Amino acid sequence: MSKKGKVLVAMSGGIDSTVTAMLLHEQGYEVVGITMKTWDYASSGASSKETGCCSLDSINDARKMAVDFGFHHFIIDIRDEFGDFVIDDFVNEYMAGRTPNPCVLCNTHIKWSALLKRADAMDCEFIATGHYAINNELNGRRFVSKAVDRNKDQAYVLWGLSQECLNRTQFPLGELTKPEVRQIAHDAGYTDLAKKGESYEICFVPDNNYRDFLKHRMPEMEEQLKGGLFVNKEGQVIGEHNGYPFYTIGQRKGLGKAFGTPMYVTEIRAESNTVVLGEVDELMRNGMYVYKENMMKYDHIPEDLEIVTKVRYLDAGTLSQVSQVDGRLRVDFMANVRGVAPGQSAVFYEGDDVLGGGIIHQSI
Repeated sequence: MSKKGKVLVAMSGGIDSTVTAMLLHEQGYEVVGITMKTWDYASSGASSKETGCCSLDSINDARKMAVDFGFHHFIIDIRDEFGDFVIDDFVNEYMAGRTPNPCVLCNTHIKWSALLKRADAMDCEFIATGHYAINNELNGRRFVSKAVDRNKDQAYVLWGLSQECLNRTQFPLGELTKPEVRQIAHDAGYTDLAKKGESYEICFVPDNNYRDFLKHRMPEMEEQLKGGLFVNKEGQVIGEHNGYPFYTIGQRKGLGKAFGTPMYVTEIRAESNTVVLGEVDELMRNGMYVYKENMMKYDHIPEDLEIVTKVRYLDAGTLSQVSQVDGRLRVDFMANVRGVAPGQSAVFYEGDDVLGGGIIHQSI
């Protein structure tokens, strides 16, 4: 047994998880690699070649690296766990007129749970992933902070991790930049891996075409997926859409019609199969309600704390006041925010530190 301990590393076959395993091995940990099979394209009706973290090539890349460094590597099939929870939620949220973030849900409820379960079975004290984030501690509470490389920072998608998960998780790449990670892979002889492109697609949606995915999964919802009406804020019909689940708040492109002035999706009314369009100023919101929250740095949001709230991954963030109202968090923005989409994640920051987050329920 290594003096540093035993760590189970989630390995996708990509450069980030490969360098994560490499660094921990070099630091003296006893590394065990694990690759999780979450999805196969055949079950989605895809005809294209399977790519990404679930492909045979990626699994083979992960296994080869483990063999090169002389540590054990296992493949586990969690398709049933993944599908029942993440994919069903993805479909249900779109059919309810919301815009889900399946990666957050997967991290929170599937991947970490699967990792901890296998870590316990293999007597591993720690788990590790290739996320760009920093695991910090204050007064006995764990929280994630933004990574050094702001272009790769993934703290936003980790807001749902529990204290139990964070207590046992390591993020070796949090203090590194992407060019440094590529250089480490190159210096270790993994030149092809260092040049390997990255996928930003949802792993279970072939070709990133979620419209076809929904049609395949929900044939009984033919009418809703066929089309309906565009209306303005006064309720006047101004056009026809291709099915309300195929739109998201803030969308401008792909509306299928020219309106003479730029128009955006401002509201989705699933119950009537209508999509509300408006000009850019109609996208602005001064607050929202958030539910299913998870707190990290503190067990609750302290009063009078200067908080920055992000309503999407690439959002710069907005100063906010956060309060508890009727079992939900109420967020009041200090400046109007554009495109608040129910179903997306709201994440609260104090400087670089994640205070916690939740799911956007409705805008105000």
